[in-house]
Amino acid sequence: MSINIKDVTVTFKNNVTAVDHVSMEIGRGIYGLLGENGAGKTTLMRVLTTIQKPVHGQITLNGLPYKEENYEEIRKKIGYLPQEINLYPDLTVRECLEYLGELSGLPKNKCRERIDFYLEKTSLKEHQKKKNRQLSGGMKRRVGLIQALLNEPEFLVVDEPTTGLDPEERIRIRNLLVDFSSERTVLLSTHVVEDLAATCNKLAVMKKGKFLYSGPMDELMERARGHVWICPVSSDEEIRVLEKTCHVSSKQFTANGLMVKVIGQEAPRGECRPSDISLEDAYMYLMNQDAQWK
Repeated sequence: MSINIKDVTVTFKNNVTAVDHVSMEIGRGIYGLLGENGAGKTTLMRVLTTIQKPVHGQITLNGLPYKEENYEEIRKKIGYLPQEINLYPDLTVRECLEYLGELSGLPKNKCRERIDFYLEKTSLKEHQKKKNRQLSGGMKRRVGLIQALLNEPEFLVVDEPTTGLDPEERIRIRNLLVDFSSERTVLLSTHVVEDLAATCNKLAVMKKGKFLYSGPMDELMERARGHVWICPVSSDEEIRVLEKTCHVSSKQFTANGLMVKVIGQEAPRGECRPSDISLEDAYMYLMNQDAQWK
C-alpha cells in the first residue's frame, strides 16, 4: 500500500490556504502527522479520505488517482476516525457498531466477530450495552476507532485517537494500531508526541499549511543534536535571561538544585551540558528555529 501526495493545495472561499503545495509518500506502517492547531493537518486528512477536494495537485492510492469516478472504490479501502465524531446517541455501543457495519456491507457474522474482537482490544466489552450518550469522551473515541477498523481498511486515517484516554488505555490503543499497521498503512495525527515516538518511524511536521519536515523520525531528531542542553539555575531571573535567547522546554527540581532544559542554536553558557534528544525536543527545535533564532 502506498499513498502518493504531489503538490497538493487546498484553499477556502475566504482565500485562506489550509494546505500549501505539500508532497509526500506514505508507505506501509504508521506515518505520523504532527503540528500546532490550525497547521492544516485535519484538512489534509479530509482530502485523503475524499471529503475535501484539493484545488491543485495529485493524489494516488496504490496508483489509483483521486478522481470523482474513483471515489467509491477508494472509499472502500479507507477507514477514518475524525477529530469530531457523532455517534447515534440512543443506540448502544454494540447496536451502533452493528448498524455501521451493515452500512459498510459487512456480512453479519463477520461483523459480529470483528466487533467482539475490537471491543476486547479497546476494553469496551463491559460497556457494549451502554447507550452512546452515556459514554465518556474517551470511550466515544474508542467506539469511533472501532468503526474505522470494522472493514479492515487498507488505509486507516486517525485524528487524535488517544484523546481522553488514561495512560494504560493509550498504550492499548497504540499497540492496536501498531499491530493493525503490520500489513497496512496508518496515518496518525496527534498532539501527543509520546504516541508518535512509541509507534512511528516516519512523520511529517506541518506549520501554516506547509511541511517543515517529512521523513524518518531519527533524521528529525538528529537535526536537534547539539541544540538541546541541561542548565543549572538558581533563580527565576536566570530563567528569564535564558528565555531571551533559547526555548525553555522543561524545569525540574533535582538533588543538585533546579535544572532547566533549553533548546537553541548554541549553548547559552559554559555550565550547560548537552542533553539526550527526545522527539519533543526535535519538534520544538524545528518549530522555533525559523521564528526565534534565524
